[in-house]
Amino acid sequence: MSDAGPEIWFYHLERSTLDQVLPGLLEKTRERGWRALVRAADERRLDDIDERLWTYRDDSFLAHGRASEPGAARQPILLTGASENPNGAQALFIVDDAELGDTKGFDRCFIIFDGRDEAALAAARVRWKTLKDAGASLAYWKQSPEGRWEKAA
Repeated sequence: MSDAGPEIWFYHLERSTLDQVLPGLLEKTRERGWRALVRAADERRLDDIDERLWTYRDDSFLAHGRASEPGAARQPILLTGASENPNGAQALFIVDDAELGDTKGFDRCFIIFDGRDEAALAAARVRWKTLKDAGASLAYWKQSPEGRWEKAA
């Protein structure tokens, strides 16, 4: 990680849902040898993600845990609503407009938002401008008509 802070990648969901996209991004993160922290502001959303990571594929699951459970520091993927990074994750995933907080110590942050939700889209635009004005290293990813991710900015 550079002194300038982590790369911050915005993922604009248009054709896929968070349930469809998040497991793949977490798999790629784990393939890099990184740990992940998934931060959501809503406990119900964390419950949904928790369930999804166990069941998203018939032949596999993503090992993970909750920050509120024993052994949180050992988890390769940790689900939380808090700002701490107890598992020493290199990748931070922000869903549902959860607070980004202090990004020190992360190599990459993913801000995933639903582009079909006007409030989420507006919040992402404000967040982008604020981070850009602060000199953050930003990238914007959008889905092609075929569903592939393409870097748009």
